[in-house]
Amino acid sequence: MKIARFDAGQGPRIGIVVEEKVLDIQVAGSGFATVEDIIAGGEDALCSLRSLKRIVEAEHDLGSVKLLAPIPKPGKYLAIGMNYQKHLEESERIGAGSPKNQLWFNKQTTCINDPFGDIDPGVTEQLDYEVELGVVIGKRAKGVSAQNALDCVFGYFVANDVSARDWQFHTPTFTMGKSFDTQGPIGPWIVTADEIPNPQALGLSCYVNGELRQSSNTALMIYPIDKQIEYLSTAFTLEPGDLIATGTPEGVGVGMVPPVFLRRGDIVRCEVEGVGMIENRVL
Repeated sequence: MKIARFDAGQGPRIGIVVEEKVLDIQVAGSGFATVEDIIAGGEDALCSLRSLKRIVEAEHDLGSVKLLAPIPKPGKYLAIGMNYQKHLEESERIGAGSPKNQLWFNKQTTCINDPFGDIDPGVTEQLDYEVELGVVIGKRAKGVSAQNALDCVFGYFVANDVSARDWQFHTPTFTMGKSFDTQGPIGPWIVTADEIPNPQALGLSCYVNGELRQSSNTALMIYPIDKQIEYLSTAFTLEPGDLIATGTPEGVGVGMVPPVFLRRGDIVRCEVEGVGMIENRVL
């Protein structure tokens, strides 16, 4: 199931995407006011929505609504760095070093943007793109083993971990350069985990002005998603609605020779197989 936030002219609503239509579940009487309500409801909530989808006709054309970030204010937005071998190699080439452990940083949640929202460069002169598979946590997770980790996943989304490279290394945590306002577009919806039986077998790609820059597969992650959740939950609790960006492959602008950064007017399109695509214009 594809669960989306959208605006059809009356403010943010919650919907189910059915082919090229959107069913407003609030108008249909689902009882869920937010995506977080659905996540908290677990499997019972999803069963209720499946039943609703069968008996209520979707009233909005997908092309006529504005899609919004599916979770606009998560408790945490965590991202892993250098999690594909070839991206690790290009990062080493520019002096970023080679981490001995999983390398995590926070993306401040105020960076979150809509799936087709404009990206404001702000003060950076080295704006870059990173296509990633995003994970939505569905169950409280503390001390979870890798074997059970995927049971804690509610669903998946497409993320562009937009990066201000000249600010990224102001701090060893990367947080400054990863958290500029508008530089965290996510969406276009959440695909529930039951529709992605193997998240480690998905193609992902990024285009800039139609030119393919990144093309890889989640099978090539150094640390797969189950290991990421195990590692994080060893230290602290992951809560329902928390977001994880699972790493980007090679092909980022800073890794090109010479580096090629985004410019005003550029269009960045990020795609993940089985999940969808987001597209953002640089202001």
